[in-house]
Amino acid sequence: MYLVVIRLAASGGPAAVTMSAVAQAVRAPSGSVYHRFPGRTALLAEVWLRTVERFQEGYFAVLTGEPDPHRAARAASRHVVAWCREHPDEAILLLYGATDFGRADWPAELSRRADAGNHRVFAAVARLAEALGAQDEQAQDRIVLALVDLPLTVVRRYLRTGIPLPPHAEDLTEQCTTALLA
Repeated sequence: MYLVVIRLAASGGPAAVTMSAVAQAVRAPSGSVYHRFPGRTALLAEVWLRTVERFQEGYFAVLTGEPDPHRAARAASRHVVAWCREHPDEAILLLYGATDFGRADWPAELSRRADAGNHRVFAAVARLAEALGAQDEQAQDRIVLALVDLPLTVVRRYLRTGIPLPPHAEDLTEQCTTALLA
């Protein structure tokens, strides 16, 4: 069912994800969707969280798995592009953001789950920034730009237009990250 919801969201945005659209797509009665999710808010939250947690798991592993901070930074920026290449529908979903998936209406436990994942990843980015010698706010912003904003910018234009990422996207992202870290 998650794949169906991801496809619906990727093709029509979060607004396209309704209980009846999901039921129709899986060829099941609406009651079966409501049996798994008490309502649209819960469905949207679970799909968002499942997707972002899958991304964050790999990203966190790359951020923390390499002892050399420069290599870890380059690998993290490449990971964003590679993950989006491997999971284009999920990547499109993530480009919308939690707010678009009704975050303001999520139950407290789901919001805490989202916050915990974000805190874990951004704490790892902060530790990497420290290891790279980023001591002031501008230097820390540069690290976030290199590891988060830049890779997302590279993939956004392709994902939103349905054009496959070019073969050189990871290399280009790594080169730009390297330049920002110099």
